[in-house]
Amino acid sequence: MEVLSGPVLWISASLFISYIFLLSYIGNKGKKFSQSMKGFATAQGKVPPWIVGASFSATFASANLYIGVPGLAYAHGLSVLWYVLGAFGVAWIALLLLAKKFWKVHHRAGGVSTLPEWLGKRYNSKSLQTIVSLLLLFNIYYIVGQNVGMASIFETIMGIPYSAGIVIGVVITVFYIRLGGMFAQLITDGIQGILMGITGIIVFLSLFWTIGGGFSVFSELKSQLAAADPGLVTPFSDGGPYDNALAVIAIQFLMIGFVLTPQLANKFLSLEKEEDLRPFTMSAGINLFFISTLMVFGGLAARVIAPGISNMDHALPMYLMEAFPPIIVGILVIGLLSAILSSTDGLYVTVTSSIGNDIVKPLLERFSSLSADAVDKWAVTASKWSLILVGGLSLYLSIQPPESLALLIQFSFSAIISGTFGAILLGYFWDGGNRYGATASVLVGSGTYIWLTSFEVLGNIYVALFLCSVLSFITMYVISYVTSYTRLRHASVLNLLNKS
Repeated sequence: MEVLSGPVLWISASLFISYIFLLSYIGNKGKKFSQSMKGFATAQGKVPPWIVGASFSATFASANLYIGVPGLAYAHGLSVLWYVLGAFGVAWIALLLLAKKFWKVHHRAGGVSTLPEWLGKRYNSKSLQTIVSLLLLFNIYYIVGQNVGMASIFETIMGIPYSAGIVIGVVITVFYIRLGGMFAQLITDGIQGILMGITGIIVFLSLFWTIGGGFSVFSELKSQLAAADPGLVTPFSDGGPYDNALAVIAIQFLMIGFVLTPQLANKFLSLEKEEDLRPFTMSAGINLFFISTLMVFGGLAARVIAPGISNMDHALPMYLMEAFPPIIVGILVIGLLSAILSSTDGLYVTVTSSIGNDIVKPLLERFSSLSADAVDKWAVTASKWSLILVGGLSLYLSIQPPESLALLIQFSFSAIISGTFGAILLGYFWDGGNRYGATASVLVGSGTYIWLTSFEVLGNIYVALFLCSVLSFITMYVISYVTSYTRLRHASVLNLLNKS
């Protein structure tokens, strides 16, 4: 199977370079909005809510849904549709239920710039804010997953060496985000979300000529998968991540938690008015449907027409090469790269904003005599320079590609969800939670998840996430109740002593 070459390669490269110039132009336009910490981290009120919604869905998808999940579908068949079901339906329902409450808490707190700051203000704890900001560094592994996805596309379709593809991806994203911060991320992601949706529709339509069967194309695809391997059409896949009912339940639980991960929750913070929530959630839902549900069929079809692929993450790029003329492949590459850039830039903004806002800024406020404006400027500077450090670290970690891009990505955000989910969700609906319970919940949930998965105590990352999240809920409730009861009892004893 040959990569793009000759005039087609040059046309594709020219389109990609033009696209990067567009992203850089938008980044430069956002420069004036990224001079303060809040502007860099949220761009609040500067971007229309329907674009923020498109940005949400684009960031949600990433290389995971466009490269990793089709790769898992290639390896494990129809059981992967459980993940796709959650990625659209469950995630959107969670967004509808939680976005308004999250925004209101943010508004009552006087406006916040990051999820760690939201938690810090909700529980009146700078320590919790710092701990969660450090936990967000696990997103570096998520960035690594995006780097690997981009390099895989460059390698399989354009013939660019893997290591060179890694460098190109990191340099491009760091450059335009350093210019424009969240403004650049929201606008570029809105554009990328539209391109991703169009790409998904085109890939889905290609089934009619690669698989055949007319309006019975789904039945034909299932029949051909069953002929290749009967295990590909079973509800649960033996030896795969979707191998039992508990794993499927855990996946749906993961999707609820994923909506509240920092790179997605900060989209709520960019909305200025409560009435912006309706167009935001509608735009997010519509775009999420097209972006999340269609690309998996490319992975399933690849198993039928190109069964000998050794690296599952190459399944979708290989399918495009088989299904379309080279010139169309060159154009569709922009859609695939959009999926990756749309999440990578969000992750960079999330991690570096937290470094500036939740680590550097509190330290300066406590240990320096600088004015509030000077502290804010130093925090923005720290965020922008940390982009280079985080980009360099992600580049180093990306040199050796993982066995499965999707599982690496899902490990990274599961480590964060297992710690923060209890503190966030109970922070919405339960007034009895306190700083002690929230802090213990974060440490126990994430710590247990890292232990279970790193030492292979529990093989299925979804089940580990579910169990650790439940443990973090229980920990928060018990510690909050015990510490509140102890403090009340202590106060009652003091009152009795004072009266006597």
